[in-house]
Amino acid sequence: MKLSLGPLQYYWPRQTVFDFYEAVAGTSVDIVYLGEVTCSRRHELRLSDWMDVARLLQEAGKTPILSTMVLLESGADVSAMHKVLDNGEFGVEANDMGSVSAVAGRLPFVAGPHLNLYNGPSLDWMASLGASRWVAPLEMRRDDLAILQGERPATLQTEVFAHGRLPLAFSARCFTARHRNLPKDDCRFSCMDHPDGLMMRTREKSEFLVLNGIQTQSARVHSLIDVWDELVTLGVDVARISPQSAHTTEIIGLYDTVRSGRTSPAAARQTLLDWLPDKDCNGYWHGQPGLDRVEPTASLVT
Repeated sequence: MKLSLGPLQYYWPRQTVFDFYEAVAGTSVDIVYLGEVTCSRRHELRLSDWMDVARLLQEAGKTPILSTMVLLESGADVSAMHKVLDNGEFGVEANDMGSVSAVAGRLPFVAGPHLNLYNGPSLDWMASLGASRWVAPLEMRRDDLAILQGERPATLQTEVFAHGRLPLAFSARCFTARHRNLPKDDCRFSCMDHPDGLMMRTREKSEFLVLNGIQTQSARVHSLIDVWDELVTLGVDVARISPQSAHTTEIIGLYDTVRSGRTSPAAARQTLLDWLPDKDCNGYWHGQPGLDRVEPTASLVT
């Protein structure tokens, strides 16, 4: 099974991003998704910069893939999406149906996790349009994925979001700007003050969600490291890790030790807990509320 690093969901300073990917180039990750996927107002890096990062990673033996934004709100956003698809050098991940329509029949693409692919006919359709891999929806449970693994076209690989805060929803409204009583068009790039998002708590002070501009994330960190054997049994081709502001390279290395058998999944989870910005969860995988933490079982329902 290959390891991938998902697109950067947060807004970090330009040099921080460059330094981050220089460090990633030295890790054991196989595939790296690049580009702005969350908000079109984030301009620390332009497409030409992402192309430079992609070339750096390619020289290091990685497979770079340029991702499109999830929510397109203007003609400028559509134009930026076409530029990503027309880059002419690297593969692409389509994260909305507009980008799927634009790339269909032209070149192979990755069908991103926000396309809501939940059944065999939808996977057949994506494959017919040219998808070479699909990313399972974030809330898909293990047993449903097992069914789809038996129905998917042989040419279509499966990728699972295995680690990171879950990007649950996107909105036309910027919640981080609203938190500061600022309009979206004059947000003063407030996201940059929150490199792992802005925690939102209930009245009882329980951590609930994380605000990341127009994106809402889970407060807890989704992790499937201790069910790695189940991913293998299901025939998953790629496990995705989502970047965080600290310890991402160590987390990649830890997942690599699990896939190579040098560390047991249970021991790896204990090590992982010290590197997370919050508690871990895996409820969706087990068919439970996403914020739950469920202990792995000995058997896998197929």
